[in-house]
Amino acid sequence: MNTIKPEIAERILLLEEKFKNSGQDMGSYLDGLLYDRYLTYWDYIHLDTLLSLQAPKTHFPDEEIFITYHQITELYFKLMIHEQKQIIENDLLTADVFLEKMNRLNRYMRILINSFDVMIKGMDREQFLKFRMALLPASGFQSAGFRMIELYATPIEHLVPFKERANFSTENSIEDLFENIYWKKGGIDLSTGEKTLTLKQFELRYTPRFLRIANSVKENTMYHKYLDLPEIEKNNKELIEALRTFDTNVNINWLLMHMGAAHRYLNKDKKTIAATGGTNWKEFLPPSFQKNSFFPNLWSQEEFDDWGKQWVTHLFNTEK
Repeated sequence: MNTIKPEIAERILLLEEKFKNSGQDMGSYLDGLLYDRYLTYWDYIHLDTLLSLQAPKTHFPDEEIFITYHQITELYFKLMIHEQKQIIENDLLTADVFLEKMNRLNRYMRILINSFDVMIKGMDREQFLKFRMALLPASGFQSAGFRMIELYATPIEHLVPFKERANFSTENSIEDLFENIYWKKGGIDLSTGEKTLTLKQFELRYTPRFLRIANSVKENTMYHKYLDLPEIEKNNKELIEALRTFDTNVNINWLLMHMGAAHRYLNKDKKTIAATGGTNWKEFLPPSFQKNSFFPNLWSQEEFDDWGKQWVTHLFNTEK
């Protein structure tokens, strides 16, 4: 009979200690291990389910690209929120831990920005202009993940439209600030001044969740976590650069990638085709119009005045 190696016996004793309060003896858990199937890669990541989630609404082949890329993007947003929560919920946050999480966030954003060529160059324009009509009134505008990233990153008063921002402060309620959040302007029908169905659907589905998040992180966003660091850690140059990079990638570069796609697919003969869902992308996307910044205290006035301006000027000049 084979003897049990000392290191195995030690682990069994540790497991017995771990499970002693569960109401089952160690033998039951060992039976469970004996009867359990071997884990496979496809079962672990639910591969068959994952690959079944692409359900195009039309027969155009490139719709498969469109829906798959958006699903990939939402998974990256989920990873970003996962990192943001670890920053926000850490009561012993240090500059080193903050920097590690920011490097992860910036890595995810860099991958998304670099991959956006899939949307800009990777689909047939004529196919897109046809299959998009089957998606109405759905729109990427309705990405709750991206809106959650914004709420976890910065105080909601930083997300009021730039031209109105001076009229709001922490004195306003979360509900009042949310009602005036910048992205709602993108869901207004410019011809009637009414909310589009796209915006109405989005508000109905997610407003309670958005308000819960905004209230839960009041004075405890990533912005606040940085301000709460000891002065010597707050001056960590690597951390400051990582925060500025995140700000730039989310609030300038990511928007510009969308503008590039909009110019390719929604501009024709110098005429603008309405975005899916009726959002007015020329008014909504340009970062120089919104001037959103998660960490405005890390930018000079000159930098803020030129926020995204050079890129947008170049982009608009290309259509003339």
